[in-house]
Amino acid sequence: MTAYSCLLRNVVMRMPFHFAHLSAGFIAVLVGYTSSAVIIFQAAAAAGASQAEISSWMWALGLGMGVTCIGFSLRFREPIITAWSTPGAALLVTALAGVPMSEAIGIFLFSSALILLCGVTGWFDRIMQLVPAGLAAAMLGGVLLTFGLNLFVSAQTQPWLVGVMLVTYLALRRRLPRYVIPLSLFAGLAVSAGLDLLHFEQFSWQMAAPVLMMPSFSITSLIGIGIPLFVVTMASQNVPGIAVLRAHGYHTKASPLISWTGITGLLLAPFGGFAFNLAAISAAVCMGKEVDADPKQRYKAAVWAGVFYLLMGLFGATVVGLFAALPSELVMAIAGLALLGTIGSSLTVAMANEQERDASLLTFMITASGVALFGIGSAFWGLVIGGIVHWLNLRNSLTDSGKP
Repeated sequence: MTAYSCLLRNVVMRMPFHFAHLSAGFIAVLVGYTSSAVIIFQAAAAAGASQAEISSWMWALGLGMGVTCIGFSLRFREPIITAWSTPGAALLVTALAGVPMSEAIGIFLFSSALILLCGVTGWFDRIMQLVPAGLAAAMLGGVLLTFGLNLFVSAQTQPWLVGVMLVTYLALRRRLPRYVIPLSLFAGLAVSAGLDLLHFEQFSWQMAAPVLMMPSFSITSLIGIGIPLFVVTMASQNVPGIAVLRAHGYHTKASPLISWTGITGLLLAPFGGFAFNLAAISAAVCMGKEVDADPKQRYKAAVWAGVFYLLMGLFGATVVGLFAALPSELVMAIAGLALLGTIGSSLTVAMANEQERDASLLTFMITASGVALFGIGSAFWGLVIGGIVHWLNLRNSLTDSGKP
C-alpha cells in the first residue's frame, strides 16, 4: 500500500492544476462507477466470492484502470481512458453461476491473453482503419444518446433538482464553458442537500486489500465463457472506445493500447481484474470543448480520471456506498449535461457527408436501440450494418460512374 500511495501522491503533485480538468476526470469516473459497479458485485457473487475477494476485485479494477489511464494519457498526450468491460461483467453474472472462483480466474487470464494477441498482431488497428469517420461518429452518438435522454427522464421524479442543474448549465455554458459542468454539479448537490436527498448513514471508509486467487483451467469454461468474454469486450467496448478517439480527432494507433490492456488483465486477473478495455462513454466526458478549448490539453482530464480510479481502487467497495448516497437523478443529470456537447458534435459529423448519411443514420439508430444479438452489444451491430450499407453505396457509386 505504501508504494501505491507514493505513486498516487507523485502523480497528483506533478499535475498542473486546472479545475475543469479535475472535474471532468471526476465526472468520468462517477459515470463509470455508478453505471455498472453493482454489476461487478453481482458477477463476483455469482462466482462465490467472499467480501474480501469482492473488495479485491474492486482494488484490481481501480488499480488497472488508474495506471493505464495515467500511463496512456501521459505517453500519447491524448485523453485516453480505460474501463472495465461492462457487457463482460453482465455476461459473467449469469455465466459464472456455479463456476469455482479458480476457474473464473482462469477465464479472465484466457480472455486477457486473447486481447493481448489481438493487439500484438495489429488485427484491431487494420480493422479500425476501414471505419469511416461518419460511421464512427454516428456510433458514438448512439452510444451516448441514452445518457442525454436520461437527463430529462430523471426530471420526472426530481424536477426541481434537474431543473436547477439544467438552468445553471444553460445560463453558464457560454460565459464559463470550462466550469459549467462542475458548477452544475455543485448546484445539484446544494439542491439535493436542501431536499434531504443525500444519505450518508451507511457510508464508512474502508481500505481494500488484494487477495491472490490461483487459477484453474477448464476447456468447457474457456470456450463457453472465456471466448464470449473476449468477444463482447472487443466488440462492445474497444470498438466504441477507438471510435470515440477518432471522432474527436485523436489518432493514436489502437494496437499498443489494446496490447497494454491485455497485459494489464494478465497481471491483475489473479486479483479479480476480469477485463480491461478502452472506455467510450466515460472517455467522451473528457473530450468535449467544456474540458479545454485546446484539444491538446484535454489529456490532463484523463490523467485526473486515472488519479480518481486509483483512489477508487484503494478504497475498494467503499466507493459504492459513496455513490449510493447520491440521488440517482443527480448522477443521470450530470452525466447527460456533460455529454450534450459531444452528442451534438457526433451528430454533426455523422450527417455532414451526404453520401454517408443513410449508413450513418442506420448506425446511429441501431446503436441507440440497445439491441444485443448473440451476446454482442448494439454498438458493434450498428457499425457492422452501417459499414455494409456504406460499402454497398460506395460500390453503386463507382458503378454509376463507370469505374470498375
